[in-house]
Amino acid sequence: MTFADIQDPSHAIAAFTASLKDADIPNDVRVRGMHHLLDSAGIAMASATFDFAKRTMKAIHGLGGDGNVPVIGMGASLSPRDAAMVNGFLIHGLDFDDTHIAGVVHPSASAFAAALSAAFHVDASGSEMLTAYIIGIEVSARLGAVAKGGFHQVGFHPTGVAGVFGATMTAGRLMGLTEDQLQNALGLALSLASGSLEFLEDGAWNKRFHPGWAAQAGITAAAMAKEGFNGISSPFTGRFGLYNAYLGPLAENCDISLASSGLGSEWELMKTAIKPYPACHFTHSNIDAALALRERGATLDKIDHITALVPAEVIKTVCEPEANKKRPSNSYDAQFSIPYLIATAITNNRMTLVELEDAALHDPETLDLANRVSYRADPDSTFPKAYSGELIVTLKDGTELRHREHINRGADERPLTNAEIVEKYNVNSALAGSRDQATAMRDTLLSIDTDTPLASLLRAFAPSAAEPAHA
Repeated sequence: MTFADIQDPSHAIAAFTASLKDADIPNDVRVRGMHHLLDSAGIAMASATFDFAKRTMKAIHGLGGDGNVPVIGMGASLSPRDAAMVNGFLIHGLDFDDTHIAGVVHPSASAFAAALSAAFHVDASGSEMLTAYIIGIEVSARLGAVAKGGFHQVGFHPTGVAGVFGATMTAGRLMGLTEDQLQNALGLALSLASGSLEFLEDGAWNKRFHPGWAAQAGITAAAMAKEGFNGISSPFTGRFGLYNAYLGPLAENCDISLASSGLGSEWELMKTAIKPYPACHFTHSNIDAALALRERGATLDKIDHITALVPAEVIKTVCEPEANKKRPSNSYDAQFSIPYLIATAITNNRMTLVELEDAALHDPETLDLANRVSYRADPDSTFPKAYSGELIVTLKDGTELRHREHINRGADERPLTNAEIVEKYNVNSALAGSRDQATAMRDTLLSIDTDTPLASLLRAFAPSAAEPAHA
């Protein structure tokens, strides 16, 4: 019998989480998992240098004080739930973290944050943490995929909504919950699933804390279930379960079989994309197209106007409201703007964190070009299988140039190599300033699949509770 043969998906997920052995996960999946951990850590270290991170750390530390779980890149340790909150925040803080394409979920931010805190809490080994983290990826990705992009259409952020269930299984696995307790924990997690997309209207910071909230909520759900607290019996298929309650009429489009089909044999981690650009993944094909057309002569002085083809399902996220997108008010606004990202890529011949700084956001040439970018739905899109994009550039002399990226870089059919992930980590971690610490973190995370207790492996990154947290 396979997990897909279990009628209720919450029971299938609980059985998978309880029964999976380290050796059941193929070596290439475990190695790739370590590289996703590395990517996440590098982003967290870069995020830690920003004002939003310092404000968050000050707020959370002010509520609970020091603890024993390290906060990546901040030289501090917090209690398990507080550390999960901040680490998830940091990993997602620059919108540079991995994306499961079909699920439209950033799974590592919540899974890694929950795994790190729960592993420290129970004194788990590196291998145990890695297995629990991979479980979290599988669960979040699959539950996101069931909705077929529907969460975005009704204003929910699936990274928070689906991520809490993956984090719950990650924490539950490390805390030693039984299959029945795990199923109960999923029921509790339903009441903790949250995340609004209203931030798209003004570039607010809300989205950044969705995966951290999911991670600490998952730890809470697992701890309560372990003590016998009763949870909902049908969190996914019930009358007011996840899909019926959150999607309304769009629930009819869901494919609940995706929650368990291939579970334990087909690994969604291997379909999870590492981002080459620090922007919403929906925009990456258009960024690549912009850079390709620039090489073909579509330079700033020659362009009359640009039309971007994007999947119809993402227009609300990266193209509307149009006035805001053409003149983003802050970096977060810019990361979700097709007009700005295309324009800055052509203007600067790159798209890096530098292009999200205030000087770049107010560059008059970039803004002038962004104002000449229009959009329409891509008739050939295969969303959510891939996030396609095409640019049609009309030059001042009437010449029309086109470039299409049918499958975005990073997707499972065009994955970044492990070496490219290491290089991305090196660049991001360098922003934190300590090369020796960055090197030590890299070497540790890429060899974490060991029976050695995680606390020993990461001792250099876990200040004692007696040390003050830095904000």
